[in-house]
Amino acid sequence: MPVDPHIAALLTVLEESGAPPLSEGTPEAGRAYYLALTRDVRTPEQVVPVGSTEDRTVPGAEGDLRARVYRPDASGPLPTVVFFHGGGWVIGDLDTHDNMVRNVCRHAEAVVVAVDYRLAPEHPFPAAAEDAVAAARWVAQHLDEFGGDPRLAVAGDSAGGNLAAVVAQTLRDDGTPLVGQLLIYPAVDAEGEYPSRQENAKGYFLEQDTMDWFYGHYAGAWEDARDARLSPLHHGDLSGLPPAVVVTAEYDPLRDEGEAYGKALEAAGGTAHVLRYDGMIHGFFDMGGASPAAQAAIEESCARFREVIHR
Repeated sequence: MPVDPHIAALLTVLEESGAPPLSEGTPEAGRAYYLALTRDVRTPEQVVPVGSTEDRTVPGAEGDLRARVYRPDASGPLPTVVFFHGGGWVIGDLDTHDNMVRNVCRHAEAVVVAVDYRLAPEHPFPAAAEDAVAAARWVAQHLDEFGGDPRLAVAGDSAGGNLAAVVAQTLRDDGTPLVGQLLIYPAVDAEGEYPSRQENAKGYFLEQDTMDWFYGHYAGAWEDARDARLSPLHHGDLSGLPPAVVVTAEYDPLRDEGEAYGKALEAAGGTAHVLRYDGMIHGFFDMGGASPAAQAAIEESCARFREVIHR
């Protein structure tokens, strides 16, 4: 089907803005641009309501990390979800992803701990993965401070989906149980060649040149593109992982690798609910305010995640 008309209008606005591609700028400029596209244009009426939020810190691999705790308007013990934001491990923060996390909190009915891990190129691979694992391990040991019951899950979008998958694999090896993982158009195969990367290489928000720029800053000096901390699809053992909800978009370069990861989880004996949203692009999980179809997809996928983590 064609690109959702509301999202197509957004793409036209971005194209006509004359802003240079991320790949032609600095990480600092990219971070400022991402904030301008997200936090800075969000009106109070567009903020997704939740019960409460709290800014705090959690331990990372080499020091404390900023974090934000989101609590739904619900009573009783709840699952806790550790969320990692996208942005190619180079851009993005708690504020760019505030509404996205609010949607997960509200519609999955869970306490969500969003973690602001260290970014590249200042902190290249595997810093982000190490921070994500350290933060999730700490939350697992302090669930009484968050959701209050033993159910722990992970979630993330794009590069954050990569980190969520890495955390799920690592905590399984630790013997720390997780009840689910929400992987929103995840980057799971750094060296992969997929049709979606060619079909959607340009014109759909996330472009191949930008992906190369992200990978170059994060892991350009790393020799092994199949390292599971960078490409979780290539982990040698995908058995015993928690049930996954894998969200993909028709017009996304990462579509095929996300779906390949879902198939690989199922082939290893696990459960994967792969939800492809036609007409959507990479980033649609933060476009619900502009596109009713995107908001419906957000709510449907979060509801499916709720079914998984509330069992």
